[in-house]
Amino acid sequence: MDQLTNKFKQTLKAGQPQIGLWLGLCSGYSAEILAGTGFDWLLIDGEHAPNDISTILAQLQGIAPYPSQPVVRPAWNDPVLVKQLLDIGAQTLLFPMIQNAAQAREAVRATRYPPAGIRGVGSALARASRWNRIPDYLSRANGEICVLVQVETREALQNLPEIAAVDGVDGVFIGPADLSADMGYIANPQHPDVQAAIEQAIGQIRASGKAAGILTTHIDMAKHYLNLGALFVAVGVDTILLTAAASALATHFDRK
Repeated sequence: MDQLTNKFKQTLKAGQPQIGLWLGLCSGYSAEILAGTGFDWLLIDGEHAPNDISTILAQLQGIAPYPSQPVVRPAWNDPVLVKQLLDIGAQTLLFPMIQNAAQAREAVRATRYPPAGIRGVGSALARASRWNRIPDYLSRANGEICVLVQVETREALQNLPEIAAVDGVDGVFIGPADLSADMGYIANPQHPDVQAAIEQAIGQIRASGKAAGILTTHIDMAKHYLNLGALFVAVGVDTILLTAAASALATHFDRK
C-alpha cells in the first residue's frame, strides 16, 4: 500500500469498526507514545486543545510510522485552515458543529482540488505530496480525503438526513457533550433523552449508507454504540487518562 492510500477511509468503506483515542496534549512525543498502543485511529484536536499547524504537524509525524491512523479536527469549517491541514499531510478531517447540508458541502469543497472544490494547489511546498515526490498526488488526492462531519445540536439532528446525503461526506460523528448541553442536560450525556436521540441518529446515519461515529469514555456505552452499528468510536481522551492515573497514584501517598 502506497503513502497516499487513506487506510482509515478504506476501513470505513469496508464496514469494519475502528476504535480511537482523543489527543489533547498537543505533543508529537506523546502522540508517538499513544500511536504504539494499538488504537486504530487517533484524533488530533484543534478545536478544544491548544493546537496549531506546527503542533499538529509534529503529531502527524509522530504517528506516521505506526499503524494508528490520524484524524484531525480543525477549529472550524474554515477553508484556509483546511488547506493548511491538508498540505501538512492530514487526509481525514472531522469538521465540528455542522448544522446543515450547505455547511457539509462547504466542508467537502474545502478538501477538493478544482474543479470539484476550492483547495489551493501548492503541492511543491506540501508534506502531503512529499514535496511532489508522489508523482500522481494531484490526480489522486481528492479521492483519498475522508470527510467526517460532526452533528452536536438539535438543529443538526433535524437536518441529519440531508447532511448525511451530501456527496463526499464519508461519516457523521455525534458529539454527545454539546448535544446534551443543547438539549438542556449539560454534562449529562447519559440522560435518557440524549441517549434516545443518539441511538436514533446512529440508525439514520447507517440508513444513509454513511459511517457513524461517537466519543464516549464509558466502556459499556462504547460497546453499546458498536452493537448499534457505529463504525468509528473514540473510547478515551489522553488528558483524562493522564489526570486519572496521576491522581490515583498520588492518593497512595496522601496527596490530593
